[in-house]
Amino acid sequence: MTRRSLYLRSITLAVGVLAAATAGRATGPAGDIRAVAALDTTYQAAVEKNDAATMDRILADDFTLVTGRGRVFHKAELLGDARAGQEGYEVQAEESGTQAVRVWGDTAVVTALLRVKGARAGRPFEYRLWFSDTYVRTPAGWRYVFGQASLPLPAEAAR
Repeated sequence: MTRRSLYLRSITLAVGVLAAATAGRATGPAGDIRAVAALDTTYQAAVEKNDAATMDRILADDFTLVTGRGRVFHKAELLGDARAGQEGYEVQAEESGTQAVRVWGDTAVVTALLRVKGARAGRPFEYRLWFSDTYVRTPAGWRYVFGQASLPLPAEAAR
């Protein structure tokens, strides 16, 4: 191998390593905000449809959710509930205009007011709550690692 071909091979390898290292990155902070906002909206829609496959793709393997009542859920529980159709949702969506996304390097937090309506074991429910969802950039892209939800808001406060 000539010195020139060795040099070109080294440059090609370096470019490939750089491309792989930035594969999970959007185009700057604004791109990261758009990507995480869309991912969180996609996640809420997947919950609404009990779409365990999409939830599985978005949730980190070590995902944890803590509710306002102090209950703790992990990825396997949420996916199991979705597959079993434990809850039937009419609505599981962020209220328009309430979503805020903040990004610090490879960590992002989404906060929004969530409207939830459906039935559990034949009993209807409807409420609104605030949540914060934490995402981390991984080599495979953004993953939802931690969620914190408020107690359901009183009806007059949710408007």
